[in-house]
Amino acid sequence: MIGHTQINSKDQESKAIEKLILNIHDQQVMIDYDIATLYGVETKVLNQAVKRNIDRFPDRFMFQLSKEEKDELVTNCDRFKKLKHSSSCPYAFTEQGIAMLSAILKSETAVSISIQIMDAFVAMRHILTNNAHILLELENIKKHLLETNVHQLDADRRIDELFEKFDLYKIKDKKGIFFQGQIFDAYAKFESFLQSATSSIILIDGYVDVTVLERLSKKNSNVKVEIYTSSNSRITQTDIDAFNAQYPTLTIKYTTAMHDRFLIIDNNSLLHIGASLKDLGKKCFAFEEMDSSLIPVILSRLCPNL
Repeated sequence: MIGHTQINSKDQESKAIEKLILNIHDQQVMIDYDIATLYGVETKVLNQAVKRNIDRFPDRFMFQLSKEEKDELVTNCDRFKKLKHSSSCPYAFTEQGIAMLSAILKSETAVSISIQIMDAFVAMRHILTNNAHILLELENIKKHLLETNVHQLDADRRIDELFEKFDLYKIKDKKGIFFQGQIFDAYAKFESFLQSATSSIILIDGYVDVTVLERLSKKNSNVKVEIYTSSNSRITQTDIDAFNAQYPTLTIKYTTAMHDRFLIIDNNSLLHIGASLKDLGKKCFAFEEMDSSLIPVILSRLCPNL
């Protein structure tokens, strides 16, 4: 609630900005009116600054809505009703365009707000990436309802069944195959493996990035995580420190001894994984549980020169 802590206030500000991000032309954008409001300037002042620096704003940074798109915007969003009788159409700015705005306006407010907006764009991308499968299924349900006029109670039942899928992917099956596109299914399965750990998780994966840390954040508290990866990994010390500040304890070690990916849970369960955790569901891959007696052998070979 408002006023409890500074963290809650910032979180609410971020959520408020996320609600201003629209999808137009299959791109995530913000409308000039909303940006100007956040900056504390008039829309015409913002657009005049853009026109003076128009060479910095190619089409991939900014585009103008058509009259039909403006009318749809006014119809669907109450805050744009004042645009109804405007003779000009609003401009939409992409994430790159908003970054450029902070450069031409140069005020402390513009820089600060632009950073918050770009953080909101990143958060929205994570939401869309992590929930692409379920969003597609929800969209299919919506289309089906429009076509067949299914009763509302039936719609509620189907949506409830869809969200119950989160509970279906338990660790009972110790081997299986995920096909290309089964991103949600694959991540749900492996999060259930991670959540089964009570003391430790060891991941051997040569291609680790921050999305893997997002998966590992679903572990139980007090479960230690150890990652063996390539020295070319995209994980930085800043990423490690940020993870440990919230989900201790993570350590990263580097090795060139392993080609395949392995997941070791509590030193008594060994999984062989056919894909990097950052690429689950992007292409067909298999996983299987192996004999746990191989765990000490694998661990002894991670750093053969030591």
